Formats: sequence, structure tokens, C-alpha cells
Amino acid sequence: MSQTPAQATGFNYFDGDYRWSAGLRMALSAARDGGSELGEVDMVGQRLLDRVGDDEAWFDAWRWMGDRVLDLARREEEAGHRFTAAGAYLRATTYYQVGERFRTPKDAEAQDVYRASVDSFHRYMALTDRPSIEAVEVPYQGGSLPAYFMRAENTDLAQPPCVVFFDGLDVTKEILCLRAADLARRGIGCLLVDGPGTGESIRFRNMPLRFDYDLAGSAAVDYLEGRADVDADRVGVMALSLGGYYAPRCASLEKRFKACVAWGAIWDYHATWKRRIDAAFQTALSVPGHHINWALGVETLEQALEKLEDFRLDGVVQKMECPFLVTHGELDAQVPLEDARALYEAVGSDDKTFKTFTAEEGGHQHCQSDNQTLGTTYIFDWLQEKL
Repeated sequence: MSQTPAQATGFNYFDGDYRWSAGLRMALSAARDGGSELGEVDMVGQRLLDRVGDDEAWFDAWRWMGDRVLDLARREEEAGHRFTAAGAYLRATTYYQVGERFRTPKDAEAQDVYRASVDSFHRYMALTDRPSIEAVEVPYQGGSLPAYFMRAENTDLAQPPCVVFFDGLDVTKEILCLRAADLARRGIGCLLVDGPGTGESIRFRNMPLRFDYDLAGSAAVDYLEGRADVDADRVGVMALSLGGYYAPRCASLEKRFKACVAWGAIWDYHATWKRRIDAAFQTALSVPGHHINWALGVETLEQALEKLEDFRLDGVVQKMECPFLVTHGELDAQVPLEDARALYEAVGSDDKTFKTFTAEEGGHQHCQSDNQTLGTTYIFDWLQEKL
């Protein structure tokens, strides 16, 4: 069981287990945008209270709720209740993905559940009236990265600006779509990409995590330059959690990006995992410790640490020139505030902002998981100003 450090305050459904509580908070935070229902999440939580730390029980309980809500979605679609069905498909997506996230390695059952989550999201896209989302492919390294393009709203511009939005270590483009809708409302399009090591890219296309994420960033800009409905001269990049490594690397090495957001900082990811391993994972983790092996495509932690040697931003972010924002929670239990300060100080941009969310105002946990509205509104308003 992953223990909660003393400084990790806030809502913990499963007392003493940071990882499980973080997973359930992910489901709860989707409720604001229709991606979950409090009562359904609590039904799952109640089933798990006497099984805390049992990841098999976690998988079964969330799959049970996903199946239950998917059945509802299909019945309502058949009855012609378009929007009721769309909402149920979206909730099923969340429940399946929250349940699957702790199951590694990904066996046939995990793959089936994840496929059901993506299929459910596609049905949601087809039935909902807004936001307008299109499934697309971003050409990359002889193949392609699966992505969603979300169209800008509330704008008369034929070519509005756009933001490339990458995942973190354990988040997906489907989960991020819920958060990006408020960016689209501000007149900014969004390209949400499952980069190497996340989402469909690793599960169905055998693309493990790699340090040179700027290649994926450049591929995303190449793709956007081919769209007539995007101003390719006003493209930003953002990502959350481990994406605090992805986005700064992309913006530092791909000069076509005109703004960059690290939603949660990363400075030296090798050092981060070295601390976790040395502590025998008795630290705040949002995934099982062995998840990093699977994401990197290796078998042992020693091999993982070797792969992570290049996941450092020192010597890279000094090359950044575009406006930069890093947000970080004051009491982030996964990544210390000192890492955010190091990143901010090293970034070469003249126009840079460091926003710390305090315990007093809220948003003080990892990527503002305790109050995501505070985090997203600050970030999206900043992007609106810069782009």
C-alpha cells in the first residue's frame, strides 16, 4: 500500500493510501464536465473500502461500473435519447480508464477494457452537441500518434490559435478532453495527443515512453500546419504532471511553439524516480511502482533508471524563447516545489511566470487535483492572453 506523506493534505477517500485516493479523485474531478457522477463513484468506493490496496479488486469494481453505465448508454441511444446516451458513454469512458490505470502489465482483460473506453468516447463524440471533437492521426516516425482535434468556440476567426496538449505518465487524451473544453470556449483550438508511452500509443501501437518528446511536438505542429482551420503561427504546447517535462522540452527545441505551459513541474525525472526507488515506493505515487517499467518498455527498475538518464531539462530549457508558465502546488506530494523553482529559474524565456497554488487558496496538490478549476482557469486565461 502506498502511504500518504505527512504533508499530503486534502480529500483522501481511502485513508492512508495516496494512490487509490488520487485515482478516485480523478474520477470525481470529471464530474464537473459530465465525465462522472458522484453517486456512481461513491458506489465503487464503497465496494472497495475493505479491499484497499488490492488492485485486482480496484480493476473489477471500476469495470463493473463501466459496464453498468455502458449498458445504460446503449439503451438510451437505442431509444433515441441522444444526449442522455452521450453523457453515459462519457462516464463509462472515465470509469473504464480509472479502473485500468493500475493494471500492469496490460493483459488481455486490460486491453479489452481500454478499448471499450476509447470506443465509448467515440460514441460520445458522435452524439454530443459540444464540444466539437474529431479523431485524427498525427504522422510520426513512420507511423502516427492517435489524437483528438477540438475546435475553437466563441470566435469569428477562420484560423484561430491552437494548443497541443500532451498527456502525463498515466493520463490519456480522453481524460484531458474534459479539461480542454474550457480552452475551446476561449476561442482556442486544441490538439490532444496520446504521445509515446501513454494512452493508445503504448497500448495498441507499441510506442514506449522516450526522452526526445520534441519529436512528437514537432510532428504535432507539422500536422496543424496542414489544417486550414488553425493559425499555425499561434500554436502553444502544454502538458500536465510528467508533461512538465514534455512541454518545456518541446518548446525549447521546436521554435514554432509560441507559448508553453508546464502544468506541474518536472526538473530531473531520473532523480525523481531514484528517490522513489530508494524509498521502496513508500512515497506518494499515482501509479504502481512497476508502471514506469511498462511505460519505458523495460523489465527491471535498473533498466528503467538507465532509460531515465536523459529525462533531464537542465541544458535544454535554457534554449526556450517563447512565453512560459509553470504552475505547481505548494504541497505537491509527488514532486517537490523546489523542482518547480529550478525549472523556472533555468528557462531562458524573458517572458516567464511561476504560479504557486497555496494551501490557503486551494489547488495546492499535484496538478491542482484538489481544485482543478483553479488550475485550469488560470492556465487557460494565460494562454488566451499569450496566443
